[in-house]
Formats: sequence, C-alpha cells, structure tokens
Amino acid sequence: MPNPDLIKNHKNLQFLGDKLHDPNFWHLSRRSVSMAFAIGLFAAWLPVPGQMAIAAVGAFSYRANLPIAVALVWLTNPITMPPLFYFAYRVGLWFMDRPSPAENFKFSLEGVTSGLGNTWEPFLLGCFIMGISCSAAGYFGINYFWHQHVAKKWAARKQKKPGVAASLDNV
Repeated sequence: MPNPDLIKNHKNLQFLGDKLHDPNFWHLSRRSVSMAFAIGLFAAWLPVPGQMAIAAVGAFSYRANLPIAVALVWLTNPITMPPLFYFAYRVGLWFMDRPSPAENFKFSLEGVTSGLGNTWEPFLLGCFIMGISCSAAGYFGINYFWHQHVAKKWAARKQKKPGVAASLDNV
C-alpha cells in the first residue's frame, strides 16, 4: 500500500482538500476493499482513456479503498487489452444475437472503416456486460472470502481458549 501521508501531501492533489484524509480510502476493511474491487473492475472494462481517474472518482464517491480501486484498472493494460476487448466484443455479439462479421471481412483500409459501423454497438455492450459481471463478482467474491477468513480465525481462536469457547456459546 502506498504511504497515505505522501499522497495526502502531494502538491498535485491539494485541490481535493480534506477528502483524502478519510480513513476509508486507506484502511483495509471488508466494505472498503469489496467496493474498491467493484469500482476498479468496472472501470477496467471502460474503453476510454482516464480509467484510473474514473476509478478514483468512484472510490471517492463510494468511500472505497483508493489504491486498490486505482490499481485494479491495470487489469486492462496494453498487453491484455486486445484479447479482453475482443472477448467483450464477442460477448456483445452474442447478446445482440448477431453473426460474426469476420466471415466476410477483408483486411483492408476499406474493410476496416466499413466494419467500424457494425462493431461499436456490440463492443460497447460487451464492455458494459463484462464490467457489470466482473464488478459484481469482485464485490461478492471479496465479501465471501473475507467472511470465510474471519470465520476461520474465530474458529481457531475458539479452539485455542476453552474458556472463551464456553463464553461464546452462551452468548
């Protein structure tokens, strides 16, 4: 995790004022981390520049962990972007019940420019569907694993101290 004091005092972030001092942006709690996963994974599927800024605004809006939300945007980086966005395009085609235009596609300048009119709708729909799906999976997945981790710790604690186990059972 980056040092919050360094980021809070950074000269380019002074316009945010005291908003950066909210502890939810820096602490690792179940709520802030799960919201950060939801925001970061959704923003990663947005096919626009400035995904990190969008994730940061989302983290501010929902009081999520800021570094995790911004870091998750890098799921789509210059190496992973082509296959992930192609998959999103294929998902969009499937949801729109359209055939793949690759069957009669010729790779040429004319083929690419004429194909843009048919590809943007399934591409954006696929990105939206994948963003919502990954966001929900990240949110509920982190909540589930966090809960399982805490339950496991409580069970181990209960087994270590027999006096605590009896008092916890009576509650």
